Amino acid sequence: MSPIEENIIATLAYFDLFSYPLNRGEIYLFLPVKCDMNTFNHSLNSLVNDRHIYRFEKFFSLKDDVYLVQRRIKGNKKANELMLTAEKVCNVLIKFPYVRGIGISGSLSKNFADENADIDMFIITAKNRLWIARTLMHGLKKLAYLAGKQHYFCMNYYIDEQNLQITEQNIYTATEVVTLIPLQGDIAFVDFFAANAWCRQFLPNNIMRLSTAKPASKSSFKIFIESLFNNKFGNWLDDRLWRISANRWNKKTVSKQRNNKGQVMAMDTGKHFAKPDPGDFQANLMNRYRLKMESILKDDQHSLAK
Repeated sequence: MSPIEENIIATLAYFDLFSYPLNRGEIYLFLPVKCDMNTFNHSLNSLVNDRHIYRFEKFFSLKDDVYLVQRRIKGNKKANELMLTAEKVCNVLIKFPYVRGIGISGSLSKNFADENADIDMFIITAKNRLWIARTLMHGLKKLAYLAGKQHYFCMNYYIDEQNLQITEQNIYTATEVVTLIPLQGDIAFVDFFAANAWCRQFLPNNIMRLSTAKPASKSSFKIFIESLFNNKFGNWLDDRLWRISANRWNKKTVSKQRNNKGQVMAMDTGKHFAKPDPGDFQANLMNRYRLKMESILKDDQHSLAK
């Protein structure tokens, strides 16, 4: 295979980990190298003709399985419906003190949802007030549990304006960043995407969605509550809430408590971030991706040798 063909395979292999076929435009956007369209189209067609990949109308996959395409189409339709609910939820959450931006992440940001889908949210807070904001927001989530709506309030990843750059820099985190759908907090996300321009090293053809977020809410209630904690007491309280939360989550991990998906609960925390990583998800995913690519390239070399 040519270098461009190998990179097309790599792109499809990554999304194959999620059983998600891609269309032609998506393959190009997630290609890890720059490439002119003529070369790209020729390489893609060659891979189909040589049966290295399979085409089902407008979708491409490493697997000759039409069910994956049917699953995607159904999931895309469900995602469109769920996004309407996500927008309503974000309209409420942006009113919480110190919340500066809210975006949709996870599978929903890739335009996919199944019957068990959650609304995963990426939240930017004011600097040094992440833990006050998170504690208040998770108070609402506890009420959502009582109503059986907790899957609408999966506030998974928090980061504050003090440190907007994502520390792990790999194909997984780059994909998560560029597929974020900002819904609230236009200024916060402009700064966030600027701080994570490193994503272009992994996905040079992708353009991050800078223009989709609304301005953050500045209600008089929000301004009043923030004024109560913009002092030394607020500094102390945020630090205290961080340590309490970190300790509680550490106990959950040690005791191997599991979430509703059967994964051991774990959260990585710091003063300026809070992010879940159940079962070392990211590390395991990257290892699976590496092994898949090694297997594909080994099979291709073996075929050439024959």
